[in-house]
Amino acid sequence: MSQATLAFDRWIRTAFPQMNEALENLYFEQDDRANTQGIGDALKAAIRDEGHGHIVALWREGNTGEGFDSAFDVLGNVGLYMAALRRHELTNPAREDRSPFAEASSLSLHLGASIGMAPRFATAHLAHRNRAVAGVRKSFTFLADEFLFIDENARGILCLQRAADALFRIVPLGVSNPVADVQFEAAAHALDQAIAINARLFAALDVERFFFSVRPYYKPYRVGRQEYRGANAGDFAGINELDLLLGLTRASDPHYAQLLVDKMLYMLPEDQARLRDCMRHRSLLDELLLLADDHAAAPWFQAALGGLLGVIDRFAETARQHHALLVDRFIAGPAATLDRAHMAGITASGPPLDALLRALQLLHDFRTAAPRSDVETRHADLARLRALLVDPSAEPVGSSRD
Repeated sequence: MSQATLAFDRWIRTAFPQMNEALENLYFEQDDRANTQGIGDALKAAIRDEGHGHIVALWREGNTGEGFDSAFDVLGNVGLYMAALRRHELTNPAREDRSPFAEASSLSLHLGASIGMAPRFATAHLAHRNRAVAGVRKSFTFLADEFLFIDENARGILCLQRAADALFRIVPLGVSNPVADVQFEAAAHALDQAIAINARLFAALDVERFFFSVRPYYKPYRVGRQEYRGANAGDFAGINELDLLLGLTRASDPHYAQLLVDKMLYMLPEDQARLRDCMRHRSLLDELLLLADDHAAAPWFQAALGGLLGVIDRFAETARQHHALLVDRFIAGPAATLDRAHMAGITASGPPLDALLRALQLLHDFRTAAPRSDVETRHADLARLRALLVDPSAEPVGSSRD
């Protein structure tokens, strides 16, 4: 890395989170915790100006020729800086037709285009590609609740990636192959760990601190003229690989296809390639449905069915946790207490809160195979397969959680 790159990275890991945390504490002491106007203006100016100095040095250097890892890190650091400017209302896409930070935008566009990602910080920058230096990983603040959220979210992502990898290795074997049992067991174990991590996170995370001091850094902001949505915890391929491999939805579904298109550039290039590859294969659920009429009583069918249902049930539990514990408790609940003046731009994805909640409900219903009349879920297909399971108590990797 160049000296300018190293200097900016040091700032992002030290003075930057210190100043953000000081601002968060000032905001949090108010009766109206969502207000950022007229609070800590000297600290805001210091973040803007110190960061700008680093950005200009990198912009003049044209830092895109040191390989993917360096470009990815610099893109993330610039993105963290721009997200903090948005959080502290030094920029707001609702009142601008282009970003007022021209050098940061230019550098982000250059870097994003060079590595094939959206030109802003992504989930990977703070989760599964957040490189620690002597134990210090990147963050917006040093608040305990932010580190709790970042670390547990990263652990959950790693577990979902392991589950998806285990299932994808069944594809070349075929669902009827008896050795698929070890892959179903591996996926089930990874999802059990994800469920435990989620429960631990939601039990320990402070609702008020998350809503007022962590979540606001994930808002949309402009890069150049274009407004880019905030980073989303689901911006990695593994969770969609699970959707598609398990057969809980299809890439051709109009609602789900839009989601895949919207998130593609927010994922690492290797994740983009994995997801495209996954979209080309028949799901494990559909494989079993094709075999059901002729082979339902066969031992191999029963073993595969038990393994698949055990994984599907665990994945459904992660969706229920996310919806009931995170969405309802940590987003919808606190938002209901906000003054209407603070409701604009409250969501990371950009749309109004009620539209976001409808979209999240749809994802929940896909992943839990809930019955719906307006969209196709796999409720009926799963009911048919569950009825074929001869001995649910003998299911090798767990029983139904419904």
